Amino acid sequence: MSITNLEPKAIWQHFEAINAIPRASTKEEEITQFMIAFGTSLNLETSVDAIGNVIIRKPGSPGKENHRTIVLQGHTDMVHQKEPNSSFNFDTQGIKMFIDGDWVKAKETTLGADNGIGVAAIMAVLSSKDLEHPPIEALFTVDEEMGMTGAMALTKEQLKGTMLLNLDSEEDDIITIGCAGGVDVLIDGTYDLELLDAKKYSLFEIKLSGLAGGHSGVEIHLNQANAIIVLAECLAQLALKTGCSIHSLNVGTLTNVIPRNGWAIVAVEKDKQEVFSQTFIDISTQLKEKYSATDPSLKLEYVKTKNTTGVLDTKTQNKLLKAILTIPNGVYSMTKGIADLVQTSNNIAIFHIGESKFHAACHTRSSVDQERNELANKIKECFAFAEVKEVGPYPGWEPNPKSELLGLTKKCYEELNGALPIVKSIHAGLECGILSGTFPTMQMVSFGPNILGAHSPEERLQISSTQKFWKLLTTLLKQLE
Repeated sequence: MSITNLEPKAIWQHFEAINAIPRASTKEEEITQFMIAFGTSLNLETSVDAIGNVIIRKPGSPGKENHRTIVLQGHTDMVHQKEPNSSFNFDTQGIKMFIDGDWVKAKETTLGADNGIGVAAIMAVLSSKDLEHPPIEALFTVDEEMGMTGAMALTKEQLKGTMLLNLDSEEDDIITIGCAGGVDVLIDGTYDLELLDAKKYSLFEIKLSGLAGGHSGVEIHLNQANAIIVLAECLAQLALKTGCSIHSLNVGTLTNVIPRNGWAIVAVEKDKQEVFSQTFIDISTQLKEKYSATDPSLKLEYVKTKNTTGVLDTKTQNKLLKAILTIPNGVYSMTKGIADLVQTSNNIAIFHIGESKFHAACHTRSSVDQERNELANKIKECFAFAEVKEVGPYPGWEPNPKSELLGLTKKCYEELNGALPIVKSIHAGLECGILSGTFPTMQMVSFGPNILGAHSPEERLQISSTQKFWKLLTTLLKQLE
């Protein structure tokens, strides 16, 4: 069965259309042109700004032409992640989707429901001929996942709406009214390459796979294994017991993703190969047991490989492994007075070593700027021997639990579902944090359908929840005045 036969058909048809288009963050040219063509085809006022944000305006339905303008907002980019052995090419291929019971999934890749389903819902509203709604400004932003540069580029003159519905949340019983801010912390350095006698050493590639991975904000509290930490634990023990030297390491691609696989190459003296083999088995068993509750599919293996025998100097190797194993990673603090809400966290997301250089990147989040700065300084202390800088800070979104828009959204939800929704802030970045700074008087809420495993190939979108989400959106638009 094709997803385009699912109800409501308009949403799923639009979702399939945008998922046929490669749309990685910072590579949104094709999806931007698609959205321009879409708005134009409906004879709606359509504009695009210099960075690629598209705004499509639709008049209110009969009888609602003079009501307050409502902004519907989503981002067109998606996180591109795939299984380690997949040959899928995100630059040229569309996402391959399939139905599994009550869920839509993708083959070997992220699904793009974050935030494709929100974008598809807005498109369904714009293309509808029978929905009741006030005047609409549909805002499709770019580069939300990497830096929120689309939202940051907006000016107060671009939107006239007084209320904004952000459709980028991932739990259908929650109305989000606040979020954390964040910053990327980048680490760079060099080291002296030590050349080893190739006749005395063998090179082994250590491969790590099978970790759960996921979203570095909304899933950071799950305490799942981080591929960088796991490999560092393995390498530190191997170096201690066998004297092996690191040749190279490669883990992670995006700062908002908990890394789920990676590899390292180490040089081992040939007369210590048997010790290395047995030690590796022991370490692998130990790490599988340590992370069995959160990452039962963890897999560590090694194969002999050929490469140059240039390795890290011992001093730098020790410094790097110590830094990785002492850097704050995961939950740093919880929000006082709000159950189960992370206040501050760090995700060490990228680590590359090779050819006399190393590069690492963390994503640090917090709803308290002072604590975010404190955590960033601790990262700098761990890597005092390297160049550390903060890049792309973005603000949090301060909750307004008394807003008129929230009250109406709760009322509509209760009428449809027989119970009130959960109202909360989340430990993730939403563009509302930036937009609320540019448009300080605009009321905002965020909601969406159930999406699990976002930012990983396990991403999936619940069909029945999407129907529930659509009913809330259309009912709310009907009642807004």
